[in-house]
Amino acid sequence: MSESSRAPLPYGFMPLVGSLSVTSSDLTDGERLSERHVADSMGCHGENLSPQLSWSGAPEGTKSFAVTCFDPDAPTGSGFWHWVLFDLPHATTELPRGAGSGSKVGLPAGAIHARNDTGSLAFVGAAPPEGHGEHRYVFAVHAVGLESLGLDETASPAFVGFTLAFNTLARGLLIATYER
Repeated sequence: MSESSRAPLPYGFMPLVGSLSVTSSDLTDGERLSERHVADSMGCHGENLSPQLSWSGAPEGTKSFAVTCFDPDAPTGSGFWHWVLFDLPHATTELPRGAGSGSKVGLPAGAIHARNDTGSLAFVGAAPPEGHGEHRYVFAVHAVGLESLGLDETASPAFVGFTLAFNTLARGLLIATYER
């Protein structure tokens, strides 16, 4: 896929007043995802584990966090949500590898998974169509000015994103790539 034909990051990923520092022992910004973060479906044979993420620098007034993973290059016309996790308590500064499994092991009490675009209440790893070119996986940590978004696991990723757009105080991104 040529650079000029790649979809821009959606408006929701534009810089805000503040930014968080996001790091990972599993991801390097701009680098290829390892097979541990690739789906074990749709022709892929990865481990389907969400990456370890750490963050710092949340602004005053942060009351919770949300973590999302979005592929703007998916051939859907609207991208593809791989992970939508919200209502993480304000004291949370890290998620261990595999916390997005859906079992809630490794997640703080009160954290809510919304359905990803496969319909699962969990993280789903990269699985771009073969030969489609390099896809970007935008891992975002949102510092939220509300203790709860007031949503539950039935909220669509788009509605969670809409709600985050009006309540995010700062955001940090790590963008990894994958193609097959």
